[in-house]
Amino acid sequence: MRRLVLVLAFLALAGLATGCGSGDDEGSEATDVGCEEVDAPDRREPGQNDAPSRALDPASTWALVFETSCGSFTVTLDVEGAPNTSASLVGLARSGYYGDTMFHRIVPDFIIQGGDPTQSGSGGPGYQTVDAPPQDARYVKGVFAMAKAGAEPPGTAGSQFFVVTAGDSGLTPDYAIVGEVTEGLDVVERIGTFGDAATEAPTMPIVISKVTVSETPAG
Repeated sequence: MRRLVLVLAFLALAGLATGCGSGDDEGSEATDVGCEEVDAPDRREPGQNDAPSRALDPASTWALVFETSCGSFTVTLDVEGAPNTSASLVGLARSGYYGDTMFHRIVPDFIIQGGDPTQSGSGGPGYQTVDAPPQDARYVKGVFAMAKAGAEPPGTAGSQFFVVTAGDSGLTPDYAIVGEVTEGLDVVERIGTFGDAATEAPTMPIVISKVTVSETPAG
């Protein structure tokens, strides 16, 4: 299986085996840590989507609001530093691409990863963007970046993203940094507790119900 992101980097950092998967917990009751117990969504084919044809207005502030079974968090996009990937994420979010998907990879004290409707770690939108990160990029807690296969050039991105939950992940500057969590970091940290360190699989389904786009014009 073609695994996206960080496998070799995490092995080097933590010496753990990799894997992907999902739970099948049933019900809709809230857990004692603020997450709903929900069913894993059905896997679906990602389809062939169109790459963005227009850039985002760099004078506006753009954000993505993720509504999950553990609460909501907001990512403010770095349109100047990652213009191509930012436009792609906004287009995918507006099309409903991320609705009813899950965090298919959760590594405690490292990252949470989602954005793949197939839940396999190998799905994507059918196109790629590139926004190479600066050589001094640091992947610290709250950074929102894009997953890629190891052989792909730095900054290559499809639809899969990750949010850093470590204080400093120690990752090399290979992954497009598209923004940071500006609201709901506690939700991201909560999601990060539902992972098996050995398999990197979620210990219960953490589902993204929808992602909405917020644009705040300048002034």
